[in-house]
Amino acid sequence: MAKEKKKKKGRLIAILLLEVFILAVLVVVFKMNNMMNKIQYNDEDDEYIQQNEEVEVVTGYRNIAIFGVDSRDNALDKDTHSDTIIIASIDNQTKDVKLASVYRDTYVNIPGEGYNKINAAYFKGGYSLALSTLNTNFDLDIKEYVTVNFQAVVNVVDMLGGIELDIQENELKYLNGYVRELNRINGTNVSGLKSAGTQVVNGTQATAYARIRYTKGGDFKRTERQRIVITKIFNKIKSSDLSTINGVIDELFPQIQTNLKSTELLMLAKDVMSYDIVDQTGFPFEKDAHTYKKVSYVFPINLQDNVSKLHEFLYNEVGYVPSNTVQEYSSYVEGIRAQ
Repeated sequence: MAKEKKKKKGRLIAILLLEVFILAVLVVVFKMNNMMNKIQYNDEDDEYIQQNEEVEVVTGYRNIAIFGVDSRDNALDKDTHSDTIIIASIDNQTKDVKLASVYRDTYVNIPGEGYNKINAAYFKGGYSLALSTLNTNFDLDIKEYVTVNFQAVVNVVDMLGGIELDIQENELKYLNGYVRELNRINGTNVSGLKSAGTQVVNGTQATAYARIRYTKGGDFKRTERQRIVITKIFNKIKSSDLSTINGVIDELFPQIQTNLKSTELLMLAKDVMSYDIVDQTGFPFEKDAHTYKKVSYVFPINLQDNVSKLHEFLYNEVGYVPSNTVQEYSSYVEGIRAQ
């Protein structure tokens, strides 16, 4: 009888613990859903996203386009240039992440608009035209996007207690110049850096570093700096406590627009500790920057070869043969580049 009571008590404790666990999970899910509601959800133009018909969907990977805009009034839709364009490719099995920055001045064919700088696509038609431009020029099948107001980077880095960057001598004066500019914009009084070298920088200094484009390498080097800052922030978040992460979410989420549903975001969030940014690059790989009709562009040197290399980088797909559409664009761009 005593043994039966003990068993019954054990079962009751187990049930009670299970109920407490379920309640805790529900609280976390409820809290996360509340956080997700702060994001500007926008999928109204999904039906207009184009891709080349002959391109097969690559399985085993999830590709998300990240658009970074500098919008002081938090306008994340059209009428703002996407000065940062990053393709994030996630290997669903290994959770490895690769980042490919597309140079904002890259000369491409914007569907229905003609040839222009790729950052004009977001300005003219929002996320759907920007995704269509990536897909049709580079044989991709990206349907998901995240647009971020990079003014939020300042506060996020500060919340994380800063990030460590290796500042080169030739970057120092430009970084401090951008710090002064950001102070004027944000009404702050953040000091510049006194010397180069590896050091912990605050949000204003990190954002200033990501904006440098006047050293050797110009905009190509600038996109590399942006990927470094993103990687540093990502790794710092992974090692932060829950309270800090909540603060970052509260700051960042209202300045994000995406067509990812809250359930999809929750699925991505639950695996965040498993993700590793394993490689990063700029695109096009082979390029030629010069003016055409008094406008500065980045011309891919042989677009179809660049697209083949991009598929190898993103999907480990060796020997990819670009579509007829890309080959046609490639021939046209080569003709313009030669002028």
